[in-house]
Amino acid sequence: MSVGTGTDSVKAVVVLAAGGGTRMKSRRSKLLHEVCGRSMLSYAVSAAAALNPEHLVVVVGHQRAQVAEHLESLNETVTTAVQDEQLGTGHAVGCGLKELPEFDGEVVVTYGDVPMLTGETLQRLVATHREGGNAVTILTAEIDDPTGYGRIIRTAGRITGIVEHRDATEEQREIREINSGIYVFDAPTLRAGLAQLSTDNAQGEQYLTDVVHYAHAQGRSVGALIIDDIWQTEGVNDRVQLARMNEELNRRIIEHWMREGVTILDPRTTWIDVDVALATDVTLLPGVMLQGATTVGEGARIGPDTTLADVEVGAGAQVIRTHGSFAVIGENAAVGPFSYLRPGTQLGVGGKIGAFVETKNAVIGDGAKVPHLTYAGDAVIGAGANIGAGTIFANYDGVNKSTTHVGEAAFVGSNSVLVSPVDIADGAFVAAGSAITEDVPAGGLAVARGRQHNSPGWIAKRRPDSKAAKAAAASDGATHPAVTESRGKLKG
Repeated sequence: MSVGTGTDSVKAVVVLAAGGGTRMKSRRSKLLHEVCGRSMLSYAVSAAAALNPEHLVVVVGHQRAQVAEHLESLNETVTTAVQDEQLGTGHAVGCGLKELPEFDGEVVVTYGDVPMLTGETLQRLVATHREGGNAVTILTAEIDDPTGYGRIIRTAGRITGIVEHRDATEEQREIREINSGIYVFDAPTLRAGLAQLSTDNAQGEQYLTDVVHYAHAQGRSVGALIIDDIWQTEGVNDRVQLARMNEELNRRIIEHWMREGVTILDPRTTWIDVDVALATDVTLLPGVMLQGATTVGEGARIGPDTTLADVEVGAGAQVIRTHGSFAVIGENAAVGPFSYLRPGTQLGVGGKIGAFVETKNAVIGDGAKVPHLTYAGDAVIGAGANIGAGTIFANYDGVNKSTTHVGEAAFVGSNSVLVSPVDIADGAFVAAGSAITEDVPAGGLAVARGRQHNSPGWIAKRRPDSKAAKAAAASDGATHPAVTESRGKLKG
């Protein structure tokens, strides 16, 4: 995201993010807790950036080092201001303005813990401010239970002030129009109003709302934009509210994708982060979580019970009961069930990663198969190769990790160990049960196991009274009839 200076830009946006967030009961700043895959603070910065402000200031306080570091990852043009003491919203805005040069124009004030507030709503708020020629414009909402919110005081329809819930009379507490705490101010009015603030109130703080009283007393116009979507005014103070916010935003994301042509069988058990991208005719089965920057191509089928984080899924692919992160799944490929795709996994077009397979830094070519019960770490597997059940790519010697190469159309038999670094060339075969420590040439066969040795009569000598001994005696040493018949069919 970037901060611009377009002709419709505002002079400044001040994002208040200094609160302690003690009710979250976390060592991490409240603002860094995520809603649908992004921090609450990142939503606030994105919404502010939509106004193209010349100055974007975030006021920090508690756990400021965490917040400042996170801000650097979002946008290097953000200015931070420090509120050392929590003396109220008016004091916080004053701290933000101290970091800026003197200017005329509009100042937008918003919060770092209101994740569903959109840039479009802020643009509408600024437009309302300009159309009304206001000194102050407030984002308000009408709610059934306004307990805890500041009330909008109107006289003959005109806003004359805001009273906080603790300071309100019983009559004022019946008012349903509430203050969201989000404003547009004329800069000179804001500075003059801040200079008049006192702490003569129930909280003993400098209320930013008192600037509204000041503007009215000066004969300046105070306006409002009443928003129907009250979720955009909701803040998050504890983990219960955080869960509710995640649930509501996820509901909206799911509804959006269904309207875009995605089939979601059970929206109640499906979670999709805000930055996920889905193509038409994607099908999501119950228990699916798509996180981070995951993308899913047209006609792909995901789930059930699948979690993908920052995974690219190609068109027509199928992913069943799988956990994957930072991986690429090619078109028409098949993954699962019970597969674990770790970072660096790349599965080619029409390839397969099957049941109980774990991959890491594995590049698996087009049409190649790793069907079941395999660990493929630091592997390059050529197109059309087949890796038998129970194969282990032994990539770590206790100090270093090395890569194993398996060529095109090569075949690795079941229960083999490939001790890296080793190359199995194109078209080569590895016999089942082999421990491969040397390269295998193209078209060659590698057998690395001890020869089988049979000891006739061993059961009768060592365990004469066992069930096995009785069964052997009854067969008179002959091969089981079913085995004889099966081998006869194979020879035929």
